[in-house]
Amino acid sequence: MKHPLLKIIDLQKQGIPVGIYSACTANELVLEACMKRAIETNTVLLIEATANQVDQYGGYTGMKPNDFVHFINELAAKVGLSQDRIILGGDHLGPLTFTHYDEEKAMQEASQLIHDYVVAGFTKIHIDTSMKVNSDNPNTRLTDETIARRGAMLAKVAEEAYQELLKTKPDALHPVYIVGSEVPIPGGSQDAQDSGVSVTKVSDFKATVKAFETAFSKENLQEAWKYVIAVVVQPGVEEKDAGCTEYDRFKATDLMNAIKEYPTLVYEGHSTDYQTKIKLRELVEDGVGILKVGPGLTFQAREALFALAFAEKEYFKDTDTKTSHLIEILEEEMLKEPKYWAKHYYGTPQEIALKRKYSFSDRSRYFMPKESVKQAIDTLFTNFKDGVPLNLLSQFMPIQYTKVREGLLKNCPRELVKDRIINTVDEYLYATHQDKLND
Repeated sequence: MKHPLLKIIDLQKQGIPVGIYSACTANELVLEACMKRAIETNTVLLIEATANQVDQYGGYTGMKPNDFVHFINELAAKVGLSQDRIILGGDHLGPLTFTHYDEEKAMQEASQLIHDYVVAGFTKIHIDTSMKVNSDNPNTRLTDETIARRGAMLAKVAEEAYQELLKTKPDALHPVYIVGSEVPIPGGSQDAQDSGVSVTKVSDFKATVKAFETAFSKENLQEAWKYVIAVVVQPGVEEKDAGCTEYDRFKATDLMNAIKEYPTLVYEGHSTDYQTKIKLRELVEDGVGILKVGPGLTFQAREALFALAFAEKEYFKDTDTKTSHLIEILEEEMLKEPKYWAKHYYGTPQEIALKRKYSFSDRSRYFMPKESVKQAIDTLFTNFKDGVPLNLLSQFMPIQYTKVREGLLKNCPRELVKDRIINTVDEYLYATHQDKLND
């Protein structure tokens, strides 16, 4: 069976602008919304876990690769989405969380990480060896050769892990690989100053491809190279605390023309969050086959939850009903563990406090799995189990209000939140035409 993502290459090279969006999240509400929309539009859903979220030790979600697969499968069964309509990917897999070790130990850990992802059934593997480890010279950039050599080592591990998987699942899809990483580190930039976004130079892109192809050859991975489908580049997009750098196709013309020279490759675009649907479609038209989105989805979930929390405050003011205090509890949890946001938010105390709540980089997503936050959300949903009064729904969720009035949406808090997320999902579906992957 052909991997669905390989169809993107075929279509793109025929001049048909088809891509796919990748939901990079472990947020249950977001994933339910994405699955619901995949059912309604009869599309394939690509879900990715990052090395930060899920690793052999549990990551910040507490899930190992196998756990994440079970989590997704259980959620899909609950929503009613067939597992064969889901592609699972691993993002930034490499020594990312092991950079405090010297190369040998860091690569051992990264190898175990890749192995566990592939054996668990992830079939889209982003091999990312762009970060320095403890034994690297801190004063010089890593050479393309070093990055590619380490990448090929991990590709070899992935290929061996796939052969291991075939022993128990003989019909398992061969994984496809993504290389390169010319983007901010996972989780967003940590620079205090906005230094702007530079489009990847054509020479750098070509050097990356050449270095990886050479390194694969040295490891006798010529067959595996056929499954390298995309290269991560910076097309000139990035989210900010209160906006984003919009895609400018004219600034990226040379880069986008360069991909046409490679019949088996497309670009993968990270940090496409908050681009308009028009800009997202331009990215796909210009050669970006995979659009990654994470904070842009969890931000909408947070926004919808806050909208309900504001409505709750108004409706239950001066009553004996126990309210969720969701906004306050989330803030308390964030203040307890500043490690997840302190390196990303700069400014006065007032500015930082505002960013904790409303920044587009949405560091609050790290705190949604906290038990106290989950309990607050449960209380919020319980308080509106019979629906949100229409006058308050109109005030705080006007788009969803209209859908409820028209009979298109159930006035149920969980469904209201998911629909707010779907507003963003639909912009990606507009851009990618990914329904054509079913043809």
